[in-house]
Amino acid sequence: QVRLVESGGGLVQAGGSLRLSCSASESIFSFNAMGWHRQAPGKQREFVAHITNGDNTMYADSVKGRFTISRDSAENTVYLQMNSLKPEDTAVYYCNAHRIAPWPRDWWGQGTQVTVSS
Repeated sequence: QVRLVESGGGLVQAGGSLRLSCSASESIFSFNAMGWHRQAPGKQREFVAHITNGDNTMYADSVKGRFTISRDSAENTVYLQMNSLKPEDTAVYYCNAHRIAPWPRDWWGQGTQVTVSS
């Protein structure tokens, strides 16, 4: 069973930075992509960023230029560096791992709270 454990959330003032970590229980290369989603109170979960096994990255328009996703294969960890944080970035951030074969599957972490004060 795949386990994803997030850490690094917290309370920060607008304009500040945080780095989220997602530690996987197995090699991150066993997944076709890993990424981050977030869910704010009263809203649906939304895509934030992902990184593929080919090191291709994709970001939501709302975080482009401010967030950076990266990975450390030796540590089986994916990171989300968040800079220039805004109050609207406040949400629970969830790590996600996606595998295509033998059939499409997704795994999720338990989430970590990020709160940005104005």
